[in-house]
Amino acid sequence: MAWLSLLFAGLFEVGWPVGLKMAQQEQTRTLGIVVALVCMAISGLLLWIAQKTIPLGTSYAIWTGIGAAGTFVVGVLWYGDSATLWRCTGVALIVAGVATLKIAQ
Repeated sequence: MAWLSLLFAGLFEVGWPVGLKMAQQEQTRTLGIVVALVCMAISGLLLWIAQKTIPLGTSYAIWTGIGAAGTFVVGVLWYGDSATLWRCTGVALIVAGVATLKIAQ
């Protein structure tokens, strides 16, 4: 259950930078702020639940890794961010690090 909570915490971690990006446009400003705040709250709550059984360093690294990789993917797919070989390699290293932390648990 803790690992599932951590997975969803990481996915909601993607929501708040997306909400902040939405808030850059006047027509979606309020919705973006609401999305960011709700995602922050849910992500934080789920991380707190996960940390009841998963060590702090492991849970935080995985949470931020999921958030960073997920935000990168959203940026590339929906916001036209570049997907150069080096950027994709960097994200692949983050994902490999997250997988290693899970395996080492």
